[in-house]
Amino acid sequence: MSDSVRYDVADGVGTITLNRPEAMNALDTPTKVALRDTVLAAAEDDAVRCVVLTGTGRAFCVGQDLKEHIGLLEANDLDALWSTVPVHFAPIALALSEMPKPVIASLNGVAAGAGASMAFACDFRVVADTAGFNLAFTGIALSCDTGISWTLPRLIGQAKATELLYFPRTIPAAEAMTLGLATSVVPAGELASATAELAAKLANGPTVAYGSVRQSLAYSASHTLAEALQFEAEKMQLTGGTEDHRNAVASFVAKEKPTFQGR
Repeated sequence: MSDSVRYDVADGVGTITLNRPEAMNALDTPTKVALRDTVLAAAEDDAVRCVVLTGTGRAFCVGQDLKEHIGLLEANDLDALWSTVPVHFAPIALALSEMPKPVIASLNGVAAGAGASMAFACDFRVVADTAGFNLAFTGIALSCDTGISWTLPRLIGQAKATELLYFPRTIPAAEAMTLGLATSVVPAGELASATAELAAKLANGPTVAYGSVRQSLAYSASHTLAEALQFEAEKMQLTGGTEDHRNAVASFVAKEKPTFQGR
């Protein structure tokens, strides 16, 4: 896809790696395009039953590349400046949030601005004990993007989300765990193995059921109970028609551990 974004698939796990360590994985335009296209490709990749998003170097992602941003401001290129939100950041957030398979953010370092937003769009956040979050938007007098206004209150509540967005600071891993921003915190040297263990568990699970659950949770957040019940019924019918369901029921009757094929 790009030197700044790597995509590797092995054993049902698609790993997307931001690879601009010299820039703390800041998102310049080529990187945003490559990341958007890679996330969309992973969502459609039938060989992938779990997606991992991570970074190289000492940061997960510090969000928008401010050097590029300053250049566009000085050039008064307002179209390039602000079209990036609907053209790049929004599709990335939607694909991470809505793809019909589990998504893990593996935080090797700080996640700031849109980097934090992307992590919050994932199902799980495995965080190195040396990493953290910074909701940096208002620090440079900007509003928030990449879906954080939707994801963050659902993770930690409206009041705390407001506080952290109004007054950005680096939230260390331990506090992130307490707040509910992190799913787990592990020693930095164990991040890769902890992520691989969780990814393998998810990749070997009932993929259609996982995708249906994450979509049902998202749907219910903005619909009535009656609408959510209807959506659940549709997803039950979908998952009830899978090979995984039939095989799992047969395994239960036979008192055997089920094996899932993701279909």
